[in-house]
Amino acid sequence: MTFNDFNFGEALTEGLLTVGYKTPTPIQQQAIPVIQNNKDLIACAQTGTGKTAAFVLPIIDKIVKSQSKGINTLIIAPTRELVLQIDQQIEALAYFCNVSSIPIYGGNDGVAWANQAKAIENGVDIIVATPGRLIALLQSGDIKFETLKHLVLDEADRMLDMGFIDDLKFIFKYLPQHRQNIMFSATMAPKIRTLAHQILHEPEQINIAISKPAAGIVQQAYVVFENQKQSILKEILKNEDYSSVIIFSSTKEKVKELYKTFHALNYSVKGFSSDLEQTEREEIMRNFKNRHLRILIGTDILSRGIDVEGISLVVNYDVPPDPEDYIHRIGRTARAAKEGVAITFINDKDQVRFSQIEALMGIDVVKLPVPEAFGKAPEYNPEAQKKQNPRHKPNNKHYKSGFKKKSFHRPKKE
Repeated sequence: MTFNDFNFGEALTEGLLTVGYKTPTPIQQQAIPVIQNNKDLIACAQTGTGKTAAFVLPIIDKIVKSQSKGINTLIIAPTRELVLQIDQQIEALAYFCNVSSIPIYGGNDGVAWANQAKAIENGVDIIVATPGRLIALLQSGDIKFETLKHLVLDEADRMLDMGFIDDLKFIFKYLPQHRQNIMFSATMAPKIRTLAHQILHEPEQINIAISKPAAGIVQQAYVVFENQKQSILKEILKNEDYSSVIIFSSTKEKVKELYKTFHALNYSVKGFSSDLEQTEREEIMRNFKNRHLRILIGTDILSRGIDVEGISLVVNYDVPPDPEDYIHRIGRTARAAKEGVAITFINDKDQVRFSQIEALMGIDVVKLPVPEAFGKAPEYNPEAQKKQNPRHKPNNKHYKSGFKKKSFHRPKKE
């Protein structure tokens, strides 16, 4: 299959050629025809599968062909980074089309607010927004959705995890009932099924292998005591072949601690957290993408809101609490069919959690020996840890991540 099979207009086809799109990804092959046929859609696909273009392309094409006036599409995403990423992709793909978009997100000044309101007043086809700032514009009366044809919820699971369910319900009240609804989620947890049941009408359903990392990712792990992590990380970062590195930590406090440590060692490094001003975050991301910054340290805010090719190493300084978050974290490397390395530090308390990740992926990650210079390390024995802590309940909510055809109920356990 090629993009010619979708019968896009000439202007959009030219845009595809300009950005180098040749063969549609599996999610694009399945989702684009559904959207073209004006059916509601719920799709389970993780970052890096081409999901943004899967909904952006058919929507741009429909806007061009219908010559619609007013706000045609609302795309809601959980973070400002993802909002900007989606808007930039729309801008690139619609370069030769008479289609406009605007990103709307919080954390900026009054001038940006005024510019956003003015752009909406002058006419815009697609709005990409975070829930909070969108609500503020709705309450101020600066935005109307009478002409809306499409609603897209991107990374719906992350929005619910971040507590946006009430905000979404508030926004839905301002939207016309007759519209096409498109929902993308990395997981199909019960709360996603519930939300889908509330807003989608007889949806088509697509599930793209959400729990399998890209084939080009070399996964490795060190089983360590907590006080060994920093020393081993210092040794790893001496390898200059790792020219672009993301380090994920569990808390903002630890991000700051790691930044101070490696900044003092004269590494090209920045910490990235929600505490930063928007202008600071944008500058850090710009420098990282342009290779002016080698190491980026952050929490899971980075795991879905960053789209940078050529990242050579991802380090999980802490095992993430959710198995799907591990997939998203390591998915920052080996993008666009390239290769990369993902290294995870597993302390004695996180062994059961990491064994759940391995079970989800259906593989055993290679455990590298800790060099003797760093002292004796613990053995990897998650079963023993389970016995020591019988109250531990495995986080297996994503093991049954399939979406039962034509049903929004929890699949029965086999």
